[in-house]
Amino acid sequence: MPNPTAAMLVIGDEILSGRTRDSNTHYLAQELTKQGIDLREVRVVSDDRAAIINAVKALSQGFDHVFTSGGIGPTHDDITADCIAAAFDAHIDVREDAHAILAAHYERSGLELNAARLRMARIPDGAGLIENPVSAAPGFSIENVYVMAGVPSVFQAMVASVLPTLTGGKPLLSQTLRIQRGEGDIAGPLAELAAEFSDLSIGSYPFIKDGIYGSNIVIRGSDGARVDMAIARLSAVFGE
Repeated sequence: MPNPTAAMLVIGDEILSGRTRDSNTHYLAQELTKQGIDLREVRVVSDDRAAIINAVKALSQGFDHVFTSGGIGPTHDDITADCIAAAFDAHIDVREDAHAILAAHYERSGLELNAARLRMARIPDGAGLIENPVSAAPGFSIENVYVMAGVPSVFQAMVASVLPTLTGGKPLLSQTLRIQRGEGDIAGPLAELAAEFSDLSIGSYPFIKDGIYGSNIVIRGSDGARVDMAIARLSAVFGE
């Protein structure tokens, strides 16, 4: 049985402008690989209502799981929650359980739960809360979409809350062979190997070091014996 599939939707003008570096995709990809969930697509969209809604609908229909990051904070441009609600035709408002979490957090912090902060308690009807042990404001899940914060430390904490609830498949295993030859020299034999081991993912990642061309060949798959066999065959072909 194939592994469950996933997509990620990264939301925010700050990512597209280059002002903020996206580290959440890298983190999520690593964690899903361990879980045996195949991340198949990543999209980055601006803080635009139509773009977010359309992306959520498309990804939700195309993959088993969808993870979003960004846009659930207290400011006017944090529109993700409203867009997710619109994508699923769900009503959204301040919800009692989320309100209680924020009220307790800000009371402990000695800060006011003002109107801006209360926006983070707006949750679509029918959604489940995602725990946020870092800054309290919860994420949420609705159908197969998991809506999480963009701040890396909070995103990672939310991922840790979500992943144990998901059923994964076989973790993806990988091995790498470094070959001191240019891609033009290895492309033919590599294509033959890829055809023979069509159940595996075989990628070539070229480099130049000290004027010498080479390539790191990465072989990935869920069957460790097959990965071992392909690496051994590749090593024998190139004498590495």
